[in-house]
Order: sequence, then C-alpha cells, then structure tokens
Amino acid sequence: MLDKLEMFIALARERHFGRAAESLNLSQPTLSANIKQLEEILGTQLVFRGSRFGGLTPEGQSALSWARRIVADSRQMRDELRAKRHGLAGEVRLAVIPTALTWAANLSSEFRKTHPRVRFTILSRTSREILAMLENFEVDAGISYLDNEPLGRVDTLPIYREDYMAVCGTGHPLAQGKRACWADLDGIPLALLTPDMQNRRIVDQRLSEVGAKAGPCIESNSIVVLIASALAGECVAILPTDMARFLATGHDLALLPLDAHGTGHSVGLILPHRDPRTPVLEALNLKAEVLARDGQRLLDA
Repeated sequence: MLDKLEMFIALARERHFGRAAESLNLSQPTLSANIKQLEEILGTQLVFRGSRFGGLTPEGQSALSWARRIVADSRQMRDELRAKRHGLAGEVRLAVIPTALTWAANLSSEFRKTHPRVRFTILSRTSREILAMLENFEVDAGISYLDNEPLGRVDTLPIYREDYMAVCGTGHPLAQGKRACWADLDGIPLALLTPDMQNRRIVDQRLSEVGAKAGPCIESNSIVVLIASALAGECVAILPTDMARFLATGHDLALLPLDAHGTGHSVGLILPHRDPRTPVLEALNLKAEVLARDGQRLLDA
C-alpha cells in the first residue's frame, strides 16, 4: 500500500505517467497498474484518464493530502526506529538557493562531523522550487530567503543576512573605489541571475529604489558564469558577500560592498511543519542554530 501511495504522489507531482514512472525507475505499465490497484483498494477513481494524464479527480485531490501525510509519517517512524537502534543514518536531501550553497556546504560538513553515517544530496534550486519540493516530499529541508516572499506553512530558522557586493575586473572604472552604492550602477552593464531567482528580484528592487537604470548584459542561473563575466572585464556582477569572496579568491577581481554587512534579507533553514520532527531533521536544526550563532559572532567581532 505504501509503495502505491508513493507512486500516486509522484504522478501528482509530474502530471505525466511517463515522467512519473521514470522518476521512480519503473516502467509506465507498472505505474499505471499500481495506480489502478490503489483506486480499487480505495474504491474510487483518483485520476482522470484519456490519451494522457488528465489531472486528479476531486477524490484524488483529497487522497493526495492523505497520501503525503501517511508517507511522511511512515518515513518518520522508520527514521526514529533506526536512530534508536543504530544512531543517525541515512540521507538528507537539501534544496538550496544558489547564493547560499557555501552555507549549505558548511552546514552539511559540520553535521557529518557529529553524524558521519548521514550523507547529503545538495541541489541548487529557486526559492519557489524549494517550497514545491518540500511539499511534494522531493527534499527533506531547504535553505532559502525567509522574509522577502511568502513561505506558507513551514518551520524556519534564520542563519544569516544576505548583503551584496559589486564584483568587477580590477581594470573597470568602478574598481577605483573601495565601496560602491546602488546608484553607482546606473547605466552599467550587469551580470545577474535570471529573473526566476529571488535574488534577482531583490537586486532589481534595490536598483529600482535608487532609480538606477541598469540592465543586464548577461543573465544566468549559474553564479560561476556571473563571476567569469566580471573577470572578462565587460560586466559588473552583483553577488552576496560570502559567495563573492569565496568565488573571487585568487582572481584579478575587485569586490565593492554595496550594503552594510548583515543588513540584507534573512536566509535560513526551512523544514516541513511537523511535530515531532524526525531525529535527523531535529539534529540538522540544532546544527544550523550553532552555525547561525557562529556567524553572528563573526559579524559582531
């Protein structure tokens, strides 16, 4: 029964029998047969069928909420029993906004020092994708913005505040100063993340607030591309301070603070709203609290 519920959740997520089957490493006929068996067990039609997936019936929508709850409870029971017998083990799937990937690496590394039998899969995703993946049980936790756009019913823990730097080649006119302000970017070609990224929406808002008419000459969902573009000399990249310092090390780049350190939007851990949490997620939350305190001490120093 549990495996059929997981197949049903995958079908609702992918909205396509073929893609859902592929995500589960199953053949499409096997998936279709199991969904049909689930409908027979529950005594109701869950999926509109035609030549292709036609969506969930009203009963299917209700069943989906129950399926998610049952699968989550089953996973939590399994994790708690395993932790009592063997200690923390297994996999944590973590979806992270691109600008927080260095923090995700720090968090996972520090966590594994205490719990070496836990492995991490870290995925770079937009803030909206992270919320959808949490809801669909595709990931266990996320790291994203906490105070800029609605999050829904999740638990959050602030880790740091994201402020920004202008990053440019040392030969760029902007590099002559030690700092910059957002208005200085008026009319300058920029290398920015794509508009589907919340970071880009924040940057656009900052520029708009000072009346800066700055357009991107390069857009990418990869921060590496933005740094490489700045290094090439034509564009100025706008990046979070920690990420800028990490990627610019060893390169002929100028880093110009745009904000007072620690004044930007809050970024932190996002967990499904469940009480109690699984042992692994509770331990992850505690480790994130330590990371946040350490970061604040560095900020205050």
